[in-house]
Formats: sequence, C-alpha cells, structure tokens
Amino acid sequence: MNGAQDLGGMMGFGPIQVEKDEPWFHAEWERRAFGLTLAMGATGSWNLDMSRHARESLPPPEYLTSSYYEIWTKGVEKLVVAGGLVSSEELTRGRALAEPAPIKRVLKAEDVPAMLARGGPAERPIEKPARFAVGDRVRTRNMHPQGHTRLPRYARGKIGIVELVHHAHVFPDANAHGQGEQPQWLYTICFLGRELWGEQADPTISVSVDAWESYLEPA
Repeated sequence: MNGAQDLGGMMGFGPIQVEKDEPWFHAEWERRAFGLTLAMGATGSWNLDMSRHARESLPPPEYLTSSYYEIWTKGVEKLVVAGGLVSSEELTRGRALAEPAPIKRVLKAEDVPAMLARGGPAERPIEKPARFAVGDRVRTRNMHPQGHTRLPRYARGKIGIVELVHHAHVFPDANAHGQGEQPQWLYTICFLGRELWGEQADPTISVSVDAWESYLEPA
C-alpha cells in the first residue's frame, strides 16, 4: 500500500541520521515493546505479514510522528483488538475487564533463545519452475494495491537485472490478509540509480530489491 511507511525517494524528510555505536534499545520500554511483540507473535494469532500490515496501515500523521517501537506497540494494539484478545476499553484502562480469550501458544522464558535461533523461515516448496534466471532483464509491474505489498513504490514500473534467485517464499501480499501463504519464487533485482531516480541521480548508485515473481515481467 502507498502508506507513510513507503518513504524511499520522498523529499522533505532530511537525511538519515546514523547514530554511532547505537544501542539495541534506547529505553527500557523499547525492550519491553520488542519482547511483547515477539511474545504475541508467538501465540499464532497472526503472522509476520499481518504484523507488518498492521504497522504500515496506521494513519500517516500518527505513523510519521511515532518512534520505531511506538509503531511496533501500536501495531500490536491493532492486532489484539482485531483478534478479539483485548478490547479497546481494556487498552484505554490498562487492565483486563473480562476473562482472557484463548490463544494457541504461550512463549515461555526458557524457550526464547531457541525460538530466536530458529527464526521464522519463509522458504516453501514449489513445483512450478522459476520464470526468471540470474542475468535476466525484467520490469516491475506498476501496481498500487490497497493492501500489503513488499514492492516499494519507487521501484514500480522500473527495469532491472536479476541478481539472485532465492527459491520460493511465502507471498506476503496474500499472507497479510489471511489468504494463505501462496508461495512464489523470490528474486533479488538490481536497479541502476538513474533508472529509479532519473538523470539527476548519482551514476555510481545501484539499489537491490527482493521481489516476488508476480511483481515482475520480462523486459
């Protein structure tokens, strides 16, 4: 979706400020927000793509004025309400007002290291052969879905070269909306800076984007 999270190439936001020796967390509440997001995701009440969509679909003024972990926290709040785990009134009051809703799993403290080491692999088996190969010249579709997509706005309708073929992975555009994993071949596409940004772009710049097969067509 063309939301506030899709800022690549947008003007007026200033340069990215790189913090030297940046800590993992700047405050204790950020650590708790991270832990809460992981613990709730581990319940199986939603998937990773649903979680991303919840964050990116925050109203633009709210998204752009919230810090990184504020956005994570607000995404979890949307998901627990939508999933019937917590009511809006309970969030406002900061306490439970009814018996807790059942969940599929509970992440225990002793299981966290193994869960983090395992991660959440999204590669899936597929019988259909890959449509593209390394070195192929492709064009991304000029698409503007209202739902979740991993194709950034600045890279739509652009020509690039296939750098890598990653086998098949969960298709986020479907998975974010409860339509199943629908795995597709995943590729890394390299674009020249001037293809993306025009003649004023630095000619030495290139950008690589991971793109699912349905985003691409032969060029």
